Amino acid sequence: MRKFSQKNLRVNGEVTRALTSIIRDVKDPRVGIMTSVTDAIVAPDLKTCKVYISVLGDEDTVRETMEGLNSAKGYIRRELAHRLNLRNTPELTFVMDQSIGRGVEMSKLIDEVIRHDEESHIEDQ
Repeated sequence: MRKFSQKNLRVNGEVTRALTSIIRDVKDPRVGIMTSVTDAIVAPDLKTCKVYISVLGDEDTVRETMEGLNSAKGYIRRELAHRLNLRNTPELTFVMDQSIGRGVEMSKLIDEVIRHDEESHIEDQ
């Protein structure tokens, strides 16, 4: 199976959807309420999976959520095996996805530049 074959893309989508609902059901108090799965990349041989996680909150919340997810990795993998009919259930690796935070930061910077530009334009008149 090629890395970006149609089958692999479908498997990635199904794993992402299943993990999203499984992580909502995790009862570990360290896992934040505002935790979401942004993407899941399953290897072509279905042995490993990188799960990209986004957490809304400060650094402590992010750290605790990652600890909780790593602690519940066995439960999450077992539930994934029950929900999806795959030949192999992939070994999960959780990776923090910083793209949403970077997007918010960039949006703030753009708003600040626009506000500064409008203020300087008003002063010039």
